Amino acid sequence: MVLGRGMGSQGSGEGAPDRAQRAAGAVVGSAVGDALGAPFEFGLPGVYARRFPDGVGTMCGGAGWDPGEATDDTQMAVLVADSLLECGGLEPADVFRRFQRWAVSEPKDMGLQTEEVLTNGEPWDRAATRHFQVNRRAAGNGSLMRATTGAVYFAAAGRAATMAAARSIAALTHGDPAAWEGTAIYHDLIRVALAGADPLTAVPDALASVHPDHRVRWSTVLSPDWHPSDATEFNGAVWPCLGSALWALRTTDSFERALSAAIDLGGDTDTVAAVTGGLAGARYGLHAIPPRWTAPLHVPLPGSGDRVLRTPELVRMAEELAGTSR
Repeated sequence: MVLGRGMGSQGSGEGAPDRAQRAAGAVVGSAVGDALGAPFEFGLPGVYARRFPDGVGTMCGGAGWDPGEATDDTQMAVLVADSLLECGGLEPADVFRRFQRWAVSEPKDMGLQTEEVLTNGEPWDRAATRHFQVNRRAAGNGSLMRATTGAVYFAAAGRAATMAAARSIAALTHGDPAAWEGTAIYHDLIRVALAGADPLTAVPDALASVHPDHRVRWSTVLSPDWHPSDATEFNGAVWPCLGSALWALRTTDSFERALSAAIDLGGDTDTVAAVTGGLAGARYGLHAIPPRWTAPLHVPLPGSGDRVLRTPELVRMAEELAGTSR
């Protein structure tokens, strides 16, 4: 059964940017963060600032990535978008099949947990559960990194619907409900930002819809006084990843500064920056993303022939996801 998004309002709030600009900002912003952060992955804190003392930087490439090249984070987000648009809603089995085709097409990078789930031979509705039963560790940020396209698509359907969709998509590769809840929170914050409100002020409402078993821990990492240095796990885990993205958004006043702060934390820089970029792009809009970052941006898609998405294609995708192209 296909889960549709409903017919919520697509009207923009007062002032600029409008809803279309925010949706494009979210999708492009996440991809920009991914590509900008990729060369610094697994580096120490402060590496970005040392490379770019001006605090903003360029798409420099490195660590196997060309300048502006997006990683598996954005590639999987595009696969989610393709499925939603072609199926007219969420068909989990179709998303999983697309993930599997991509996984065997030799992408440059893929999370170990995601790879194990997509190649363990189990059907779509049992693969992640089986992995979690065996490993008991499945709260990586892999479901969060690809969440922006789904968040834009389901935003108009309201809090309950977008959070439910987030959980369903996350559960395809992550058997730990903690990852589902973190992805659901992100979906709801994007929803709020697309409507023109401050996503930071919406955190308490999103937390109120989190499963009670996970609410306390999520409340801790998303609180205004939390700092990335307070993390008890590497930021490849879902909790510090989302917590760091909100910290970067909370402590800066522009898209560029938010991404710089996120990447300069070190660690899983591409994903933390992708999550930050989605939130910051939805908050500030597409026009806030500098051309020196959007011009070289490109998303090669293994398993799809020679398909490469660039910024104009990502903007059109965002418009379709948000319904603003109609």
